[in-house]
Amino acid sequence: MNIAADTPVIETRALRKVYAEGTQAEVVALAGVDLRILPGEFVAIMGPSGSGKSTLMNLIGCLDTPTSGQYLCGGIDVATLDREQLAALRRDRIGFVFQGFNLLPRMSAEDNVAMPLGYARVPPPERRRLAQAALAEVGLAARASHRPSELSGGQQQRVAIARALINRPALLLADEPTGALDSKTGEEILALFKRLRDDGHTVVLITHDVEVAAHADRTCVMRDGELHEAEEPLSADPLSASAAASERPAMDGRAGPSASGSGRATNGGEAHQAPTR
Repeated sequence: MNIAADTPVIETRALRKVYAEGTQAEVVALAGVDLRILPGEFVAIMGPSGSGKSTLMNLIGCLDTPTSGQYLCGGIDVATLDREQLAALRRDRIGFVFQGFNLLPRMSAEDNVAMPLGYARVPPPERRRLAQAALAEVGLAARASHRPSELSGGQQQRVAIARALINRPALLLADEPTGALDSKTGEEILALFKRLRDDGHTVVLITHDVEVAAHADRTCVMRDGELHEAEEPLSADPLSASAAASERPAMDGRAGPSASGSGRATNGGEAHQAPTR
């Protein structure tokens, strides 16, 4: 689904998520997060466990709702959508890639990729054609009939990426996509994300790994529920990278030297350290 070049794929305004609000167990998971990502960007959201990055991913993916603030997905205020409209937005605008692949073991690669088209009521012959094209896009045309057990970890992740792309979503949201892979295979998956970016896809990568985040065009760092733009080349030490970024909140919307300059991430108020999310 195409979005106008000047319309952000993701725009959050003072996004806030609080658990057990008003009680002694209150946890501020997101503290007024502002984030703006335009079509065709490859952005990493990095942070240690408990920083709030998974909570932010769930809100961006329309899997959860904020306590306050606003989220525009392709210019649509998701708070105005009912349950069916929200499900349709997730189906048509967002492709998900997870660390664990989440492939159905008894189905072939082609059938796994085609599965989302069934929910969209696409006729079976068209499903097969589109699934084969998506597998070719990730370099697995010759493995269409193979089941997950007959594929390597990297090939399974490519199948998962093809499935995420099958509805031509505006946004590809990848949560620790290299976490279950060896370093060489992980590099191949990251190279694939870069090629998808070059083809016009918008890619948002959630990671705790500074080396993985370094592959993105720009990096936003989560820490204690606040989001900051990383303005310096990332260190090999993710904690020092997070600390350095937290000292430079991006209040003026400027990204780092390798960024496109089209996005913005600013911090909100103070937050308590949240449990692992």
